[in-house]
Amino acid sequence: MAHFLYLLLLVSIWFPHFFHQPFLFVNGDTDLIQKTCKTTKYYDLCLSSLKSDSTSPAADTKGLAVIMVKIGMANATSTNSYLASQLSPPKNANNKDAVMKMVLKECALKYSYAGDALKSSLQNLEDESYDYAYMNVMAAADYPNACHNAFKQNPKLVYPKDLALREDSFKHICDVVLGIIDALGW
Repeated sequence: MAHFLYLLLLVSIWFPHFFHQPFLFVNGDTDLIQKTCKTTKYYDLCLSSLKSDSTSPAADTKGLAVIMVKIGMANATSTNSYLASQLSPPKNANNKDAVMKMVLKECALKYSYAGDALKSSLQNLEDESYDYAYMNVMAAADYPNACHNAFKQNPKLVYPKDLALREDSFKHICDVVLGIIDALGW
C-alpha cells in the first residue's frame, strides 16, 4: 500500500508539470541552429527560416547552408513568377507601359539567373567547394541590382514597392547563406 501511495504522489507531482512543459518533436541540435545563425548578418531571419524547415534540427552546418540556399531559390522563383504576372499589358497600353514590360522581363530574367546561381552553389556545397559556393551566392545576391538599375535607367518608371521588398528579402537570405558558409571555415 505504501508503494501505491508513493507512486500516486509522484504521478500527482509529475502530471501537472508534464502539461506545462513545451513539447519538442525533434531530437535535433537546436543549439547548432542558434550558434550558426549568430554568425549571420540577420539572426532572426536565419532562425525563423531554419526553424520553419523540419529537416534543420537534424542538419549539420553544411546542411543548414543547403536549407537556406533552397529558401533563396524558392524566393527567386517566387519573385520571377510575380514579375511574369505583371507582364500582361493594360488595355490602353502606351510607350511607358511598353518600357515597363521590357524592364519587368529583364528583371524576371535576372531573378531566373539568381536562382541558377543558387542552384550552382548547392552543387558547390555538396562538393565542399565552399569558395565557389560563396561566389555563386554573391552572384545571386547581385542579380537584383541589375533589375533595380534597369528602373534607374528609365527615370519615368517607378521601382515597385513590392519588388523592392522582394529584393531586400532575397538579398537578406543570401547574406544569411554567406554567413553560414563563412561558419564552415573554408
